[in-house]
Amino acid sequence: MEFSLTPETLLKLWSTLLVGEEKRVGTRTVLVGHHPISVTEAYISQKFCSNQIVSSKYTVWNFLPKNLFEQFRRIANFYFLIIFLVQVIVDTPTSPVTSGLPLFFVITVTAIKQGYEDWLRHRADQEVNKSTVLVIEDAKHVKKECEGIEVGDIVEVSADQTFPCDLIFLASSSKDGSCYVTTASLDGESNVKTHYTVQDTANLHTCQAIDCLAATIECEQPQPDLYKFVGRINIYKDGQEPVARALGPENLLLKGATLKNTPKIYGVAVYTGMETKMALNYQGKSQKRSAVEKSINIFLIVYLCILLSKATICTTLKYIWQSIPFNDEPWYNQKTQKDRETFKLLKMFTDFLSFMVLFNFIIPVSMYVTVEMQKFLGSFFISWDKEMYDETRNEGALVNTSDLNEELGQVEYVFSDKTGTLTENTMEFIECSIDGHKYSSSMSEVDGLKHSGKAERSREELFLCALCLCHTVQVQRTDETDAVGLQPGSSSKYVAASPDEIALLQGAQKYGFTFLGQEKNIMKVQNRKREIESFELLNVLDFDYVRRRMSVLVKANEGTIYLFCKGADSAVFPRVPQAEAQRTKIHVEHNALDGYRTLCVAYKEISVNEYKKIDGLVKEATMALQDREAKMAKVFDQIEKDMHLIGSTAVEDKLQDFAAETIEALHAAGMKIWVLTGDKLETAQATCYACRLFQTNTELLQLTTKLIEEGDRKLDRLHELLLEYHKKLVGDVPQGKKRTWTLSHEYGLVIDGATLALILNPSQDSRFSHYKSIFLQICLKCTAVLCCRMAPLQKAQIVRMVKCSKGSPITLAVGDGANDVSMILEAHVGIGIKGKEGRQASRNSDYAIPKFKDLKKLLLVHGHLYYVRISHLVQYFFYKNLCFIFPQFLYQFFCGFSQQPLYDAAYLTMFNICFTSLPIVAYSLLEQHVPINALMTFPKLYLNISDNAMLQLKPFLYWTLLGLFDGCVFFFGVYFLFQNASIEDNGKMSGNWSFGTMIFTVLVFTVTLKLALDTRFWTWVNHFVIWGSLVFYVFFSFFWGGIIWPFLKQQRMYHVFAQVLTSASTWLAIFCLIFLSLLPEVLALVFRSMKRKPHQPNNPLELPMLVSYKPRENGYTAAAKAENAVTDFADHCHLRILQMQRWV
Repeated sequence: MEFSLTPETLLKLWSTLLVGEEKRVGTRTVLVGHHPISVTEAYISQKFCSNQIVSSKYTVWNFLPKNLFEQFRRIANFYFLIIFLVQVIVDTPTSPVTSGLPLFFVITVTAIKQGYEDWLRHRADQEVNKSTVLVIEDAKHVKKECEGIEVGDIVEVSADQTFPCDLIFLASSSKDGSCYVTTASLDGESNVKTHYTVQDTANLHTCQAIDCLAATIECEQPQPDLYKFVGRINIYKDGQEPVARALGPENLLLKGATLKNTPKIYGVAVYTGMETKMALNYQGKSQKRSAVEKSINIFLIVYLCILLSKATICTTLKYIWQSIPFNDEPWYNQKTQKDRETFKLLKMFTDFLSFMVLFNFIIPVSMYVTVEMQKFLGSFFISWDKEMYDETRNEGALVNTSDLNEELGQVEYVFSDKTGTLTENTMEFIECSIDGHKYSSSMSEVDGLKHSGKAERSREELFLCALCLCHTVQVQRTDETDAVGLQPGSSSKYVAASPDEIALLQGAQKYGFTFLGQEKNIMKVQNRKREIESFELLNVLDFDYVRRRMSVLVKANEGTIYLFCKGADSAVFPRVPQAEAQRTKIHVEHNALDGYRTLCVAYKEISVNEYKKIDGLVKEATMALQDREAKMAKVFDQIEKDMHLIGSTAVEDKLQDFAAETIEALHAAGMKIWVLTGDKLETAQATCYACRLFQTNTELLQLTTKLIEEGDRKLDRLHELLLEYHKKLVGDVPQGKKRTWTLSHEYGLVIDGATLALILNPSQDSRFSHYKSIFLQICLKCTAVLCCRMAPLQKAQIVRMVKCSKGSPITLAVGDGANDVSMILEAHVGIGIKGKEGRQASRNSDYAIPKFKDLKKLLLVHGHLYYVRISHLVQYFFYKNLCFIFPQFLYQFFCGFSQQPLYDAAYLTMFNICFTSLPIVAYSLLEQHVPINALMTFPKLYLNISDNAMLQLKPFLYWTLLGLFDGCVFFFGVYFLFQNASIEDNGKMSGNWSFGTMIFTVLVFTVTLKLALDTRFWTWVNHFVIWGSLVFYVFFSFFWGGIIWPFLKQQRMYHVFAQVLTSASTWLAIFCLIFLSLLPEVLALVFRSMKRKPHQPNNPLELPMLVSYKPRENGYTAAAKAENAVTDFADHCHLRILQMQRWV
């Protein structure tokens, strides 16, 4: 074929070159089958990534440096590395092994865990990358490894196979060019979705035919949204102008999805490897940090300051003590010439570092490993909880993020979706209204509709026909568990993404109109007379959350073109004559008050000429690669106007089992619950009353569009209402403590999306700039808030507003649909419900649960226990390390600040690793200070750990003072015992290693028995690790001191432990010192128990003074009811979290 440079060709080539850079950035062009396009078309070659999937983090070569770099970014690890290097470089009193071995243990355990996890990812990657796929090359099937697929390859996929990359659907074995796909591995949705090809390629059923296709695909660059795709395909034929067709999400087959009920399909690869939507979605979410982690960092800084203070004090006192000549250079320890010539400041600095090394064990490096282990292993208890297992779906709770287990015990605000979260999302058609006439659902094909009054028969048929045509439901011919049948005993099923649409079709079917399915673009409907009517589907104006409606353009057999539209009343009423709207509005509002979901149905007839204009506008918008959604929304808005209202429908969405009881329990636990829904106000309000979010005595404060009116004064009216509510709730109510409200008069707030937009996005007028602050103060004083007609972005804005308010309250968001993902990601804790609107919410959440009722146990039991366990773990670690090091600090006052170690290097090394590690791990996983039944029965117990109560300043000071007290008891108790140097019967004198060994023995037994005293839920595991740790310590001490070790230069511990235990006074001292160390807490428990008993007969409703709980006026005392008899039960169960009482 000859090529001539005509002016038109040059102009086209030049314009293409000019936008080439834009295409490289914003779009990509794919050659289908790598076939060259027409020579008159300019094509800029683009490079695409391979189809190799790499989900692993490390390789063999970079594992060691990369993993070490990541681990030493943690402050504690880096600190111990510095201490280890100081011990190696500087002459310090302790061996580098004492710091190096624990650090090596921590680093090694973490590296092994991360390495194993990465090896599993490598293995999974190899299984995918090395799998075999069929690629069409030169009209033949060629087998390739999956990682060998390139962008532009035509791939054949057979039934029940997964798609190896993101494919544009070209053709299938079915005549209508459709295929069925499940995306369970991507978003968890088990329902079958229907995808379509463009009609121009639908007839290419063989590999020879598909290989002859000459086409290019222009599409957007890779982006992670699974439900959005913008592109177009240009099909070239000899001697003809290229044909352009729009491509959307319905034409894209995603990697990881599975082909179902279709023998085979052909598709062209457009996104491969790490550019597929599946890979982009699994590159991780932003990390959330719990309040406990922040407290740990603060405690670490405090103890680091204590360490620096100790080292500074000892260094200063050393040089004060050495200022006396005899102390500086006694006759038995003369200085060398090198010591005398050493620069004094340098000597002071090295001494300071030596003291830092000597006291460094006050920083518990092993605590981080223990905390990670506790979180990881503890998360399995949530997954294994049988009470949170849904037998109907055969699935239980899922933990996506174990880092937030303890945060479940600190929730203050719960933000919940309505549909599918509080309700079942199981729809049942109840009634309808046609031309203002109400029709019940009790009807038959013979009798027709039972009604109060009657519309014209033609209007009834038009309404039912609209229900059968205005939807995206598909009829599937094989049995599927998630589909709904057409007829009893029929093998045909309705398949839809939304249960609302199936409910409407089932309602129409009861009335005598049945949707039989769609073949190519022909929709078939069976009417009351059993006649089959055919309609040509011309266009579908898809539903979206902004428009809140969907429409179809269909052509009847007689040639009449109809636009059928269904949507929310707020989206339809403004587009129909007001007289028609008023007739139906009464029924819509009545249905909403009954808690039903309502939709309005409208239509209009379109002439052929008008349709040609509409079709041109739709094609132009759908062909756009840039801003396609905005252009389509504008076109849809122009089309969906001047319609006529036919009627409305009412569908019931039943409340989930125990939803009301769950909300009552969370409310009693001190949580404020907000419902954020896109549903209409009346429906949402009725649901809130049904689930007891609003009580009969709740005074509702409304901020709705209807109340603030339309027009120029709406901002002024909004301002007046805000000030009025602010005065009522904030101005007249005394300032209380956090999480307090009165039961005598509760307030609830109701606001819609339009009003919220005015508040969150005020005008430039300075008078309205403080709306958000006033609104927030009002909300925080309300016991419950309902936000209706909410867009997904507004849900996230509400959560962010509360999360960033004064005090930074802990927020939790729970939802089941894609429109809830934004608020789930925004909240401190995100909970996904495994519902019927897909699994986008559960996939993006921190925790996923089958039902809303499971939230009660997740928070009140698991959250409560996890917080108590990890809080005790953190405080206990700092306590036992302070007990460990403080005697070493005191010893310096008696050894001339010579940096003489009190403990042997083996004891220094193994204290945290072996002797005291397992008991606290078992405690942090198994402890139940309160029986689970009690936590479920008495939700108010949740209040006692609120506001991070166990990791506040006063509990921290208690543990610190207790550690200092015990350290003093250990040191001075043994010191006074050793006043008589020859405590052994044989007259032998005890040295400093005997002194240190005895202190260490009392230390190990005391901190272990302290944990045993704290334990309230004993299992065989607790017994094994607590008593086993003590036995192991005794065995190790005999073993370590019973052998002359050849690798040690000094055998200073030889026979020391055995010699210490030969004295009866030593045994007596050990028992007495252990008892004296534990005595303060024993006395405190007895004292509190005796103090509580005299008050029980007079005040049975008073909460017990628990060692760890805090007394608080929680707002319920004044109006306490019979259920507040929790005190009696608490006394019976000996409720305590074994923590310092927090005074407020």
